Formats: sequence, C-alpha cells, structure tokens
Amino acid sequence: MEGTVDGFRYGVVTPVAAYLMACLGGALGLRCIVRSLLNDQSWKPGWLALGAASIGCGIWTMHFIAMIGFQVEETRIRYDAGLTLLSLAVAVVVVGIGVFIVGYRGASTTNLALAGVVTGLGVAAMHYLGMYAMRLNGAIRYDAFTVALSILIAIVAATAALWAAVTIRGFLTSLGASLVMGVAVSGMHYTAMAAVSVHVHGTTGGTWDGDSASSLLLPMLLGPIIFLVLAGVVVMFDPLLVLGDGDWNRPTAQRRAAQTPAEEPPATRHGSVFDPSAAPPRARQHPYEASQRTGER
Repeated sequence: MEGTVDGFRYGVVTPVAAYLMACLGGALGLRCIVRSLLNDQSWKPGWLALGAASIGCGIWTMHFIAMIGFQVEETRIRYDAGLTLLSLAVAVVVVGIGVFIVGYRGASTTNLALAGVVTGLGVAAMHYLGMYAMRLNGAIRYDAFTVALSILIAIVAATAALWAAVTIRGFLTSLGASLVMGVAVSGMHYTAMAAVSVHVHGTTGGTWDGDSASSLLLPMLLGPIIFLVLAGVVVMFDPLLVLGDGDWNRPTAQRRAAQTPAEEPPATRHGSVFDPSAAPPRARQHPYEASQRTGER
C-alpha cells in the first residue's frame, strides 16, 4: 500500500534550520574562495579546501536537518551510518573538484560550465545517496521528471555559486549571494523530495537494519556543525577577510600601484643644494640685466 509521506513533521522548524545551515556553509565557502583568489600571499590550496569543505558540510547538514522532518506514518525510518558518512564525503570532495577547477583554471565560461556540472551532479549524488541510506519497511519510488528537475536545479545552483565565488568581492555582496545560494540548495532538496513516494510492505512485516533518525542523525550532525563554527572563527579572525570591501579587495595591480611611493620632487632629490637647471625660467637672468634693473631702482 502507499505510505503517507510527510516532509514537514516539525512544521517550518526543520526547513528554516536547514536553510540557515546552507547559507552559513555558502557564506563561509564564498569568503574563503575570495580570500584565495584576491590575495597573492594566501595559501591557495588551503583556503580553497576550507571553502569547499564549508560548502559541502553546509549542503550535507542542510539535507539531513531537513530529513529529520521527513516521516512515513506507516513505518519507522532508520539510516545506515556508513552510507550517511559516505554522502558527506561525496559532498565535500565533489564540491572541492568544482572549486579547484575555477580556483586554478579561471572563471571562463567553459570552466564554470564544467565545474558547475560536476559540482551539481555531486550535490545530487549526495542527496540521493543520503536517501539510499534510509531503511524503512517499504520501497521508495521516484518520479523521473521531478528527479531530472532537481538535478537541473542542482547544476544551476552550483554554477551560480561558483560564479559568485570568483566574481563577487565585497562582504555584503557575498552575504547576499550566500542567501540566494541557500534558497537554491534548499529548493533542490525539496524538489527532489517531491519526487518521493513510498510503497509500504505492511504495518507488521519486514525488518531493516540501521539506527533511527534521532539516534543517528543528531549526533552525526554535530561534527559538521562544529566544523562550520570553527571555520567561521577562522574567517572572522582573519584580518583580510574582516576587511571585506577594504584595500585587499582591489585588484593586485591597483594595490601595488597604491603601495608604490610617489616620485619625489626635484628639490627633495637634490637636498638643500640649489639646482639652477631646475629653477623656473624667470629666475635665470643675465647678470647685466640684473644690474640694469638695480640701477633703474
């Protein structure tokens, strides 16, 4: 029989919390990527890796916070711990591939398209791998059209996020981009969940392995959440990132030009010694003309 699926068991609590985590991961990731691209002395691999891990953890945390609110009334839901952790690794690694593509190869249209497709497919793979980790007394079915739509949304969202990472410079604009990114990621998740239907085997039959959602997801969410908090501390205490729209956000050539001392005037270069060649034309007079003018007075 068809199960009664409810994705909002706790009302707006889980969607709002999931959205905020997606925004937090996106904001931290964007700032780290900007830090690596706009400062010559940055350790680029480290900042890109931190940005990718922040975005990946934000997406994964968003997914499973939202899944806490998912239930099928006719059966309990449990999760396989190994597959759940694997979905986190997939999210971080695939987002990292996209971030490193644009970080090292540039933000050309081809690179953005390639990185966006890879990252979007990775986000979708993380989502459906997390869904595959569910254990319930029934069979999960998906609507093909809605699944395809969710994958398309994931690719568009990933491409937009990578474009924002290499294009947007200021702190406030990065914050706005992370809010939009949170909407896109959450929209992808709930679009994918709209494709789900469950055929329950029976209210009493069947067994399945794994831990319950409350006993598994909540403890496992603590790790990525703590990581995002620590990443936020790193970002907030990094002086260049705190500047936001400050001097370091200008292009490198402009910064170097601004740091180059202005050329000193001739009088400073020659010290206190008078240089007749540098004097104005009216000051260089013939001695006879000077005596004549003195006599006239």
